[in-house]
Amino acid sequence: MVVGRLTHYAFDAVLISAFLAGVKRSTGLTVQTEAITDNKEVKHWVDSYLGVGEWVMDQSVAIMSASGYFEHQRPRGAEDIRKR
Repeated sequence: MVVGRLTHYAFDAVLISAFLAGVKRSTGLTVQTEAITDNKEVKHWVDSYLGVGEWVMDQSVAIMSASGYFEHQRPRGAEDIRKR
């Protein structure tokens, strides 16, 4: 039971990290690790945690690109939405 709960929390943490990586890629917004703490060890841990999300995003995009179930489309901008 404890192992299952720890696995669930770890999976949730990876999902949050991947979400933050997606926000960074699509908007340019990123977590300011300098604003979180002055402790170098904690900053390093946070940077490593965010790096896991970047890795998950890279792997996910690679798998989806190789799959026949996904296609690449140009993202819609504000101009495309206004034309509707």
